[in-house]
Amino acid sequence: MERTTPLHRPWLRAIALSLALGCFAAQADEKPGDPVEFQWGVKIPLRDGVRLNATLYKPREQPAPLPCVFTLTPYISQSYHERGMYFAAHGYVFLTVDVRGRGNSEGVFTPLLQEAKDGHDVIEWLAGQSYCNGKVTMWGGSYAGYDQWASAKEFPPHLATIVPVASPKPGIDYPMQHNMFYSYDTQWLTLVSGRASQEGIFGDGAFWAAQFRRWFEAHAPFRELDRWVGNPSPHFQAWLDHPTLDAYWDSYSPTPEQYAKLSLPILSISGQYDGDQPGALAFYREHMQYGSAPAKDNHYLVIGPWDHAGTRTPKAEVGGLKFGPASMLDMNALHKDWYDWTMKGAGKPAFLKDKVAWYMTGEEAWRYSPSLDAITARGDTWYLDSVDARANDVFASGDLKRDKPRGGKPDRYVYDPLDTSSVEWEQEESPNGLLDQRGAMLYSGKALFYHSPLFTRDTDIAGFFKLAAWISLDQPDTDIMVGITEVKADGSSVYLAGDSLRARYRKSLREAEPVKPGVIERYDFSRFSFVARRIAKGSRLRLMIAPVNSMYAEKNYNAGGVVAGESGKDARKVTVTLYHDAAHPSALTVPIAAASSVGN
Repeated sequence: MERTTPLHRPWLRAIALSLALGCFAAQADEKPGDPVEFQWGVKIPLRDGVRLNATLYKPREQPAPLPCVFTLTPYISQSYHERGMYFAAHGYVFLTVDVRGRGNSEGVFTPLLQEAKDGHDVIEWLAGQSYCNGKVTMWGGSYAGYDQWASAKEFPPHLATIVPVASPKPGIDYPMQHNMFYSYDTQWLTLVSGRASQEGIFGDGAFWAAQFRRWFEAHAPFRELDRWVGNPSPHFQAWLDHPTLDAYWDSYSPTPEQYAKLSLPILSISGQYDGDQPGALAFYREHMQYGSAPAKDNHYLVIGPWDHAGTRTPKAEVGGLKFGPASMLDMNALHKDWYDWTMKGAGKPAFLKDKVAWYMTGEEAWRYSPSLDAITARGDTWYLDSVDARANDVFASGDLKRDKPRGGKPDRYVYDPLDTSSVEWEQEESPNGLLDQRGAMLYSGKALFYHSPLFTRDTDIAGFFKLAAWISLDQPDTDIMVGITEVKADGSSVYLAGDSLRARYRKSLREAEPVKPGVIERYDFSRFSFVARRIAKGSRLRLMIAPVNSMYAEKNYNAGGVVAGESGKDARKVTVTLYHDAAHPSALTVPIAAASSVGN
């Protein structure tokens, strides 16, 4: 939540929480003709007697009951003043509601846990108010995207539709991804500590970089990180007690049976560089797998080129990568059009020309598909190869070839978890993170690199990369990341997508299995983030395979024990050997884009 995580800089520090301006726009001197009526301090009772605090916005001269929109947030309700003003001026009652234990709401805040039942109660209370016509929906992204799914699984009778944006899915992409926790978890828990807003502390990137660096260079256990940053947290400790995807994490999300019962229309929104894209798409895929046919037919998906914050307020540039004017989608208008369609009987939003809308960077245009899988026309296979096991240098790398290898010596890198040199470049903020090649340069000699031949024509890729890598280790565990970039003809690069894997979970995220040293096994990197980009003629693809060694990530010392409890005294150097012979054809699958199902 509220972070970016491109794996070429594995586990980037969080971006600061974007707070809306104009918190005090409704003041005592407002004119009688102002279109919006404002009411602070609305109290919403819950089933256990706790009262949540809300701020209400509605049309000043409301002729009849209207549909209600609300956001349930831990970030203090005043943060969404501008959204409230917009929707109230466009025919909706809008409420920003502080979650239990935050802002001016009563009770105790437990992250992610209480939102399902509390969301249900807010919906049903709103439906009974004189200004509401009985139709209630939700607005919001990140945490407020997650709690839409959480509320929906409680089946409140008056919930008409949901629009979950950039929704993290507990256990899938927050507070851990691929069973690896983030240092960012302690930063976010500080943001939501107490009742007041802590955005000043949260947004100080240099401060957090310094805290994480102290812990990282001391080789202290990850379980102690909350104390190192000065905010011991029972929530952090509870999360670490569940390092494997299990029933604890499953309980936050709809079950297959609950997905099957969902009948309301849904609009899901994410971005190519949204750190919570894995969660948003996991919710979408699970609904597509378990939902009823009519419900699936009413689920639309939008994937723009944006980062996490851009899923709510798009920007024409992310990490130095610039997008065309078509990327600047008016999110307020799209939400309004969706609400008008699902709650007021208006026509379907014109933008939603098919079930999935996705943005092709490089072409700078929207395309459409009937499903997420239909975005990809085919997968092209590129086999990893090298000459005399030379693949450790970005300038003298291995190759990606279309023909299967017949032989060849394996490639290898050695990773020492006591190496902390990565902090020297990680501590520096880079406004051009998607174009930054320092990680690749500094990993030279410590990782494996493979380059494709030059593309002879513009080539559109869209979907999900996959890497099948035949690997052996000489230790019981390690963390491996892979990153893919487009290297342009002029030598500049654009980060495309990445994946990571903890070796003990190479077969399943639900069961740890220590590695048998020396045994060659296939490691499937099948959880890449979604990408859609036109690869320019004269460009080539770069594949980097490297250790996860970052102050922004839980440190695996390769010993095979409980990772969160390991420290420098447990450290073991590991040799990661990658094979690419006839019996072990390590291969990268490149998703080739389908044409748009609808003309623009």
